[in-house]
Amino acid sequence: MQRRRFLKWGGLGVSASWLDLPSVHGAGAVDAAAVETMRKHWQMLVAPSTALVTATPALTRSKDEWRKLLPPDSYAVLFEEDTERPASSALNTEKGDGIFACRACALPLFTSAMKYDSGTGWPSFITSIPDHLATKNDFKLLWPRTEYHCVKCGGHQGHRFDDGPAPTRQRWCNNGVALSFVPARA
Repeated sequence: MQRRRFLKWGGLGVSASWLDLPSVHGAGAVDAAAVETMRKHWQMLVAPSTALVTATPALTRSKDEWRKLLPPDSYAVLFEEDTERPASSALNTEKGDGIFACRACALPLFTSAMKYDSGTGWPSFITSIPDHLATKNDFKLLWPRTEYHCVKCGGHQGHRFDDGPAPTRQRWCNNGVALSFVPARA
């Protein structure tokens, strides 16, 4: 039996109407085409100049430089691959419209339309913005897990599991201290 299949997925009512997309938070079903639309239209949420962030080369800073720029808990998660305590991040309950970006380099990673309540205590998403996260195998708990990192700064974000809601069946389980929330412009 896959973990967390028993969790209830609906009922939080976060709207994605500003993007004219179905929300995974509500009671309605989200099909694969809607997920692909979410991924392709994420740039509607940010200023056109922000799209240039994806075209810039990877950041190369030393761990000491990152340590000076980030709060200690964010640094530990992003560059020492630590994990925050469950239910400790305000972003776990963030229901506003906007972008969830890497706390270190501000690269957009998820939209609020991709977010759902997994019941795990960490911000969770059904998919990610294309080409903004890289994955690798993690064997720290003996069995393999899929770990993901920001492609721009290399910061550790969290793990992807295959026990999420339809249509992707993915749960991108992210550390809240590794993210910043940028509200959508009015």
